[in-house]
Amino acid sequence: MQADIGLIGLAVMGQNLVMNMADHGFTVAVFNRTTSVVDEFIAGPAKGMSIIGTHSLEELVANLKRPRRVMMLVKAGQPVDSFIEKLIPLLEPGDIIIDGGNSNYEDSIRRTAHVESHGLLYIGTGVSGGEEGARLGPSIMPGGSPAAWPAVKPIFQAVAAKVPEGDPNGEPCCDWVGENGAGHFVKMVHNGIEYGDMQLIGEAYQLMKEGLGLTNDEMSDVFAAWNRGKLESYLIEITRDILAFRDEQGQHVVDYILDSAGQKGTGKWTVISALDQGTPLTLVSEAVFARFLSSLVDERAAAAKALGGPAGQLAADRAAFLADLEEAVYASKIVSYAQGYMLMGAAAQAYGWKLNLGGIALMWRGGCIIRSVFLGKIKEAYEADPALPNLLLAPYFQEAVNAAGDAWRRVVAAAVAAGIPVPAIFDGYRRERLLANMTQAQRDYFGAHTYERTDRPRGQFFHTNWTGRGGDITARTYQA
Repeated sequence: MQADIGLIGLAVMGQNLVMNMADHGFTVAVFNRTTSVVDEFIAGPAKGMSIIGTHSLEELVANLKRPRRVMMLVKAGQPVDSFIEKLIPLLEPGDIIIDGGNSNYEDSIRRTAHVESHGLLYIGTGVSGGEEGARLGPSIMPGGSPAAWPAVKPIFQAVAAKVPEGDPNGEPCCDWVGENGAGHFVKMVHNGIEYGDMQLIGEAYQLMKEGLGLTNDEMSDVFAAWNRGKLESYLIEITRDILAFRDEQGQHVVDYILDSAGQKGTGKWTVISALDQGTPLTLVSEAVFARFLSSLVDERAAAAKALGGPAGQLAADRAAFLADLEEAVYASKIVSYAQGYMLMGAAAQAYGWKLNLGGIALMWRGGCIIRSVFLGKIKEAYEADPALPNLLLAPYFQEAVNAAGDAWRRVVAAAVAAGIPVPAIFDGYRRERLLANMTQAQRDYFGAHTYERTDRPRGQFFHTNWTGRGGDITARTYQA
């Protein structure tokens, strides 16, 4: 029996994506640099599935149908280049190398040209959705050698999330994005917007917790209510669950997570790209800087004692403020996406990519970390006007931001008066405790990125199986 596709890298995403492929009738050959991981996977989670374990790249390639499709889910950077150089001599013209990791789009531009010079085809694809998305249906954003797309389209679209959710005959959240680095560029912007969404949620969490004095259960109820309205999304949903989650001792885990957030680097790349393109990306930039600030744990503790400021309580009616806060988060979310789409438009012009902006919104509607009902409105906006220069000028978003304006300003003014940091506003440095424990809880929830605890020594990392379905395997590195 020969495999339809080979996959290198059996960490969280790799194992779950392989099992997803097997569920959809594909045979997959797998390889991992630490070969014991292959044996443990075949004997454990993959037992009885159409998955072939291999102990060398030569054995992996020998088990593949032609044209051979080899997908890598390994750490971005040199490991990808290393595997490409090892694979090229083992493959034949027309075979396809696929990078499904979080690679820099400029690397994907270079790698596409390099692999094509050897008569092979290359795909750099974004895969979003964390471990659960990879297992049940991620968002997949492929770009690279156009001739490779027909050979991988049946596999990718079969395993991708479907819209409407749960409909096996729905529209797959996967389509061809564009040439060379386009796929990884779109995934990079997705991750940048993800940073923004998580920061906005964290700001809302801190305003509720410190400003209003809400309990975790009360905040969980607020996020549950938001998830039934216009803010309905995966990140709002998991925040609801994180706040309600208790460990075996009945303690809320989120309260013990150290407020220091890791990052993959894709948010930083997004900001650098915006600087290169001359595109304002203020909200995502603040979200990236907030994570940098969160890492200064000891320095902030000292600053909290040295620098004065308000106590952090909000002088506001609870119900009225929560209503304002929902509007403020929604308006800020619109701005974040509008800036992200501006960046994609500028890059498409610079690199000659024909990006379908409405189609990208569809790919993000299911499977990925930023999936939300909100994205349907973006798709509608670009269908109505494919040349739309800015989402804020589309009638729906124009009306939404105008309607939220007063509430938005009341929230920012109240936060500044109380000394609670919000994006692009001061007071972060002098805060001994920031919102980054929520950010890191979210990262551990969807990507098993682990966290440090306030009641344990620094340098010890922990993972929680938040859903009961995630298991013990982690992303192995905190800064991943």
